[in-house]
Amino acid sequence: MPHEFTHTEAPTPTWQFSVLLSPTPRGARLARLLTAAQLSAQGLPSDAAAQIVAELATNATVHGRVPGRDFRLDLAIEDDGKRLRVAVTDTRDDRLPPDPGCSPVPPWDAESGRGLLIVEALADRWGVALGPVPRKTVWAELDLRP
Repeated sequence: MPHEFTHTEAPTPTWQFSVLLSPTPRGARLARLLTAAQLSAQGLPSDAAAQIVAELATNATVHGRVPGRDFRLDLAIEDDGKRLRVAVTDTRDDRLPPDPGCSPVPPWDAESGRGLLIVEALADRWGVALGPVPRKTVWAELDLRP
């Protein structure tokens, strides 16, 4: 199944947070910690979102790293507070993750390869958006339930 990339007008977020981070394990850890802190400050549950960000930020540092180029973390509450969108943008548009629902299951004894399976399990939706060159953004959405 090929990647489906669409450009739609994003709704105006009711809240947003964005930060550039170094593509290192420390940067990935900081992305997770900032997500938890920012969402807690908004009175939102942060466990699932922080785990998703941890996986996406780790992928950005391992698979999307280009020396001297940071990755970006974006958080936004959209659709009148009904949806949380998390996005991690790196500068390796030539290295795409598998399509949603097509992540291979690693062998039981593998030390890595489960990140997108975790994202699929926790997110209501996720995908990839390309551009502008040389960037790609891996995003995930969580429906916020009262």
